[in-house]
Amino acid sequence: MTAFSGHLSLRAAARADGRTVLAGQSFRAPYHLSKPYWDADAQTLLVQVVNPTAGILSGDRFESDIAVGKDAALLVTTPSASRVFKMKDGTAECRQHFTVAAGGWLEVMPEPLVPHRGCHYRQATHIAVEPGGGLFFADLLMPGRVAHGEAWAWEKLCLEIDVRLGSELILRERFEQTGVELEALAELAGSGPAACFGNAVLIAAETGEDQAWRDAVAALHGNGLWVGVSPLRRGGWSIKFVAENGMRLRSGLRAVRQALSMRFPRLTCDPRKL
Repeated sequence: MTAFSGHLSLRAAARADGRTVLAGQSFRAPYHLSKPYWDADAQTLLVQVVNPTAGILSGDRFESDIAVGKDAALLVTTPSASRVFKMKDGTAECRQHFTVAAGGWLEVMPEPLVPHRGCHYRQATHIAVEPGGGLFFADLLMPGRVAHGEAWAWEKLCLEIDVRLGSELILRERFEQTGVELEALAELAGSGPAACFGNAVLIAAETGEDQAWRDAVAALHGNGLWVGVSPLRRGGWSIKFVAENGMRLRSGLRAVRQALSMRFPRLTCDPRKL
């Protein structure tokens, strides 16, 4: 079977009238873009990135580079989960780079990653935000095909993220655990065998209004959702959440976005999902 070497490049820029447009774009299979949608209320351009194949297979390599210019605002999302299938040998890898200029805003909110039994997958995310720029990045993980008995059965999963504000590294995380180790963590959290995990990063200048949204996010804790907020060394926050199942994971992320939108109105952008 032929492996994919996918490539995606997007450049978002603000026009003179304030509307954001794609000033540059290029992509190669299996990446595909649906028609961008301008959300006039949120003043944000929505782009859906589609993978028309069945999912991620051994040998696949994906590279994405998304940049938002001064005063532009972009929401990048996907319409369906990314499934990583069983690999008899070899691995699959995704490298993604996001940059935001001063005055720009980028939200990256893909559907969950679903690693199937026996897969090897690595995802490396590099984020660079200039002072005065803003970003909300959400990464969601489901345990596998629970109904098929494949929960926590991947062979190797590595998720890395680096975040820089200006020239300063403000966050570096590396998640590399077997499914068995993460299943034990889920049991420790009391969230059950179908537990799902969410990792979000918010980059924005601190103001006196931040306590209100932090209290609103903290109030979401409970009813099958565990959520916490921690400040980064400067310029942002790390938001972690654990949900008892996939439906609670998605509803929890929607609730987090809604709580944050009181302070960051770009997050009212409708991802146009049913």
